[in-house]
Amino acid sequence: MTSFDKILSEKTIFRDASVLSPHYVPKDLYFREQQLHDIMTILSSALKGQKPRNLIIYGKTGTGKTCTTKKVMDDFIQAKKEIRASIHYINCRIYNSRYRILQRILKDYVPELEKAGFGLPFLYEKLVDVASTGEQLVIILDEIDMIKDLDDLVYTLTRSNDEMKRGGVSIIGISNRLSFKDSLDPRSRSSLYETEMIFQPYTAEQLRKILEQRIHDAFVPGAIDSSAINLAAAITSQENGDARYALKLLNKAAEIVQQEKREKVSDTDVEAARKKVELDITLETINTLPEMHQLVLYAVANLTNSGSKYYRLEGTENTGILLSGEVYEEYERACKLSRKRPRSSRWYKEYLNDLEVLGLITTTPSGKGVRGQTTLIRLGPNPEQVMTILKKNLFGN
Repeated sequence: MTSFDKILSEKTIFRDASVLSPHYVPKDLYFREQQLHDIMTILSSALKGQKPRNLIIYGKTGTGKTCTTKKVMDDFIQAKKEIRASIHYINCRIYNSRYRILQRILKDYVPELEKAGFGLPFLYEKLVDVASTGEQLVIILDEIDMIKDLDDLVYTLTRSNDEMKRGGVSIIGISNRLSFKDSLDPRSRSSLYETEMIFQPYTAEQLRKILEQRIHDAFVPGAIDSSAINLAAAITSQENGDARYALKLLNKAAEIVQQEKREKVSDTDVEAARKKVELDITLETINTLPEMHQLVLYAVANLTNSGSKYYRLEGTENTGILLSGEVYEEYERACKLSRKRPRSSRWYKEYLNDLEVLGLITTTPSGKGVRGQTTLIRLGPNPEQVMTILKKNLFGN
């Protein structure tokens, strides 16, 4: 009979698995010292009672954007002492509208806001009242592109500064996609983008050192072979330079070893973990896409399953290659099915570009044998798995 005592007494190669979590913030952030310094320099104005510049941070998943910002946030809280300054971290996957974000920020100052029923004008007035006491509010919007009414939020936050004689409101936005700013109203864009910062993917050598740092606290001594560390770093640098991916790779490999009651992770275990991690990453990536991106990906997956209209007309086999035009038509049908208004072909091209950057599709210009100039599209992950996720997300089935 299984019991907690029996499970807890079993030998394990893990010392503290939470160290491998993407939410863990290490004491020392390797290879992000310059970014730490630059963000701190910008926020130091708040510690002098002055309004900091707005900042937008870009970078692919796993490049240390959130981790670095949270590290700055912790240091800011320790340094502020008696200064009237506050910093608020908002996960925009959860708080994805202007109303919910304002409510989340202000409930720290106005407890009754926990209850529903307060309108936006009331929230706006409270924001101005709080800052007008001399408070410098720094608002971190992680995954800022997930906010449904971002233009309205940016206008509200930036415009509030015009009504304050003292204090101020500043924004730090974090995004995986460089192109998201193109969807903003020009006025919002000009008021928001005072400073921009890009986090580059990690190199193989940097990833190796990051892994070694985490392994020291995550595993018992000698649990990870050096060749396994090198391989995980090499695979990740070739794929995407995503530190989260590298950490998941080692974690999954260690789980395989644990299940087989072995004591050391080898490069063979890393290879075995690779396919499982790639599926996990794909699922996570799809689930965090904005709705319009998901609808375009749904169109690609649906057509991949049924086969390209072009190739069916030619009487050839289903190659998995799709024409951009037929994918756009399928996207319009998907929008109608989900009762959403399709965006223009210009935005559709931006969505394709974002999906390719994330590794979910590949695109190539058409060559000889295809009439006219078009883009050829091929889905990366398994179409059935993609359809299963997207049907649930978009249509609830």
